[in-house]
Amino acid sequence: MVVAVTGPLDIDTVAPLEDALRATGGDTDGAGPAGGDPRPVVVDLSQVDFADSTTVNVLLQQHAALGTRLRLAAPSPGLRRLFEMTGLDGVLPLYETVREAAAADGVARPGA
Repeated sequence: MVVAVTGPLDIDTVAPLEDALRATGGDTDGAGPAGGDPRPVVVDLSQVDFADSTTVNVLLQQHAALGTRLRLAAPSPGLRRLFEMTGLDGVLPLYETVREAAAADGVARPGA
């Protein structure tokens, strides 16, 4: 599943992303994917030019629910910097492309 996101992600606009990620079937107790569904959930960030701490929080919560199924693809340089500054790049797998994220095993290469 690919969740394509466009525009800025902030406290006023992040709800649809959160809803879409919750709809993918992650469990709510943080123990991992519900029902053992192995399919990746790729968030295509190529059209996102801004994200705030609310977005970081949503991604961390969904990572707890989805585990390594959640993968972030094609972050802009600004988003990549945000992820590096917050340490999110060490928690969530980041990929250069949606195709790479979908095909990977859920563990990003260092420096990806």
